[in-house]
Amino acid sequence: MLNRPQLRQWLIVACALLMGAASTPGFAALPMTDSQGEQLPSLAPMLKKVNSAVVNIATYSTLQYKENPLLNDPFFRRFFNVPDDYQQQQPRSRKQQQSAGSGVIVNAKDGIVMTNFHVVKDAEEVMVSLIDGRAFKAEVLGKDPGLDIAVLKIDADDLTDIPLANSSEMEVGDFVVAIGNPFGLGQTVTTGVVSALGRSGLGIEGFENFIQTDASINPGNSGGALVNLRGELIGINTAIIAPAGGNVGIGFAIPINMAEASMTQILDHGEVRRGQIGVGIQDITPDLRQAFNLDKGVHGVLITNVLEDSPAEDAGLKSGDIIIGVDKEKTLSAGQLRSQLGMVPVGDKVKLTVLRNGKTKTITTKVGSPDDVLASNTEMHPLLEGAKFEESQDPSAIEVVSLAPSSVAAASGLRPGDLITSVNRIRVKSLAEFKQALDSNKDSILLHVNRRGGSFYLVIR
Repeated sequence: MLNRPQLRQWLIVACALLMGAASTPGFAALPMTDSQGEQLPSLAPMLKKVNSAVVNIATYSTLQYKENPLLNDPFFRRFFNVPDDYQQQQPRSRKQQQSAGSGVIVNAKDGIVMTNFHVVKDAEEVMVSLIDGRAFKAEVLGKDPGLDIAVLKIDADDLTDIPLANSSEMEVGDFVVAIGNPFGLGQTVTTGVVSALGRSGLGIEGFENFIQTDASINPGNSGGALVNLRGELIGINTAIIAPAGGNVGIGFAIPINMAEASMTQILDHGEVRRGQIGVGIQDITPDLRQAFNLDKGVHGVLITNVLEDSPAEDAGLKSGDIIIGVDKEKTLSAGQLRSQLGMVPVGDKVKLTVLRNGKTKTITTKVGSPDDVLASNTEMHPLLEGAKFEESQDPSAIEVVSLAPSSVAAASGLRPGDLITSVNRIRVKSLAEFKQALDSNKDSILLHVNRRGGSFYLVIR
C-alpha cells in the first residue's frame, strides 16, 4: 500500500511518461497544481486549442405520412362522422431531426468540416453547431460512401481548425483523445491508447484500414476527432463494436491520411474516384506461408492473378508475387492493400515492395481508372455500372469492392463486401467466369450473395 508521498511521486512519474513530449510547443503540459501546490497532469491546455474545432452536427429530413386507406372509404367516414375533407386538413409531411453526430473543422479559412458519410446520409438539411453556441446551415460538398467520409462547408468567421498529423507514424500504445457529441449530450472528451492499427475485414466500409482505440466512442461520436497529445488530428471516429449496445473499449477511426486523400479529391473534383492496378489478391494463410517459405514476421498479400492489358501487367507484376509494402508503408492484409491503393489518385504511380522467389523487388506501377481496367478485361454488364469487383480471398467467390451510391446495383441492395457465388444460376469463381455468366442475360441479373455468414438471392433490373 503506497503512502501519500509515495503516491504523489508515482503519479508525477507516470504523468511525465504520459506527457513526455510536454516540452514541445502544442503538447499537453502539466500546469495544474493541487491544494498542496503539487503539479498534476492535465490535458486541458491542449484541449483548449482543439475543442472549438470539433462541432456537433444535426440533420433534418422530411417525414412523409401515409394516408389511412380506411379514410378513403365514404361509408367508413360517414359511420365515424369523419368530414369528407379530413384528409386535406391533415399535414402529409413534416420536417424532423433525423440524426446527430460530430464533425471536425479542418480548414478554418474556408469553413471546411469533415464528418462521416453515415452522419449526413439522405439529409435534406445539415446544421453545424459550434462550441461557442453559434449554428450554421452547411453545404455538403461531396461524399465518399466507400470510406464513410463527407465534406461540408459553412460560411462563418473566427473558426478554429485542427492541424493534421501523419497517421502512418502512429504506433500501438500511443495515447489518444476522442472528442465528440455522444448521445447528443454535448461535447465530451475521452482518453485511451491506440489498441491496434490496420484493422480490416469488419464489413463496416468498403475500404477499411482502421485505427483501433480503447478511448470511449459512443453513438453520436461518429465524425468526431481522434487526436494525439500534440492536439493533431490522427483520425475520424467512425464505428464501435458494442454487442451489449454500449461502449466495450473497441472503437475504430479512419486514419486521417486516408480521410485527407478523400477530402482532397472531393474539393478538387466533387467526387472520389479510386483506381485499380488490375490484380486479384488474397490474404496469406498459414498453409500459404509454409508453401511460399516465408520467414517469421513477414506479412503481405498474395497476387492470385494479373489481368491482361492492366497497369499491373505493364509493370511486370506476376501471379505468385507477394506485396509486402506500398510506398514504403507495410502491407499486412488484402483490405489494407485496397485502402492503400485507394488513397492514390488515378494516373499517379505507386512503388510496390514485392517478394518474388524469396527475393525483394521494388516495382513501380501506375494506378489506372477502374472503368479502363475492368472494361479492357471484363467488360461488365451495363446494370453493374459503378460497381467494382475483385476475386476474393475466398477462392470460391467474387467480392464487391465498392459501389457508386447512385448506381442501379446499390439501389437494388448490393453492398461493398458482399461475396457473389453465382450469376444467373451459374457458379462463378473468377472474374472471367463472372463476365461469362453475366452475358447470359442482358435485361436482368440474378446474383447469389453471401453477406456476413448469411446467403440470399438478389435481382438487379
